[in-house]
Amino acid sequence: MKINVIGMPLYYGCDRDGAQYGPDKLRENGLVDIITSNGHEVYDMGNIYVPNVSVEDKYKDSEKIKYLNPIVNVNTNLANNVYSSLVGGGFPFTIGGDHSLGAGSIAGASKYFSDLAVIWVDAHGDINTDETSPSRNAHGMPLAASMNVGHPSLTNIYFQGQKVKPENVHIIGVREIDEGEKKLVERLKLNFYTMETVREKGLNNLLQKIIGDIKASNVDGVHLSFDIDVLDASLVPGTGTPVNNGFTMDEGKHLLTTILNEKFVTSMDFVEFNPKIDHEDGRTLNNCLELLDHIFKVMGS
Repeated sequence: MKINVIGMPLYYGCDRDGAQYGPDKLRENGLVDIITSNGHEVYDMGNIYVPNVSVEDKYKDSEKIKYLNPIVNVNTNLANNVYSSLVGGGFPFTIGGDHSLGAGSIAGASKYFSDLAVIWVDAHGDINTDETSPSRNAHGMPLAASMNVGHPSLTNIYFQGQKVKPENVHIIGVREIDEGEKKLVERLKLNFYTMETVREKGLNNLLQKIIGDIKASNVDGVHLSFDIDVLDASLVPGTGTPVNNGFTMDEGKHLLTTILNEKFVTSMDFVEFNPKIDHEDGRTLNNCLELLDHIFKVMGS
């Protein structure tokens, strides 16, 4: 498979310094070798340019979304890179950076495919808007924006309007959710599986349901967005918003194996690694590298 690695050195969406170093830290520790050793061609497209914006200017464009215009601009560039990768027959693999990049990667994939599905693996729903977000951080908004809910600047990234239909969105692993997000889940009748539901129904049963729903739909592309904070906080201390009671490494690998073995995933994000706050033992880095090796092994099988 032809893998196009796209780096997004962005922290404005989480407003916590360090996430911007994630892509290069993974590269420095053998990302490209990991991909090639599993039998893939790699084209490293480099990093999306992220301008330097002072902390004093974070509310310059909006009182309700920090760093709004820079986030929109870099996501528009990301969307074009993802779209160009797909046009060229590649598999766009975006490494973050914070999860606000999901708005761009989904927009790029959506422009290429006529009907896209999104599997969002995350400890958080990321379906807040400028009206519901307690933190005003854009990394909690990309999935809502992709469904055409939220601030027009975010919903209209790369092209106007909806990128993915709500019925084609599948969210799994959530254990922190805001009140406004709960209301959106109910209003849009989202396929929304909290960690409580995972434990109750069983991970494999839920994965089979998600796969069955996707196969029964008319989608022609599937975007998989993987936030490392879906893992238990003890495994990923180097992430901006770690949450307890998450997936074990084995569960994370099982989820990735089960989904990627279907061979219907056409693009992917791997986000929220913050090397600046990792433990001295490099725990988060090592677990990320282990997951990445697993991802490309399954994709190469």
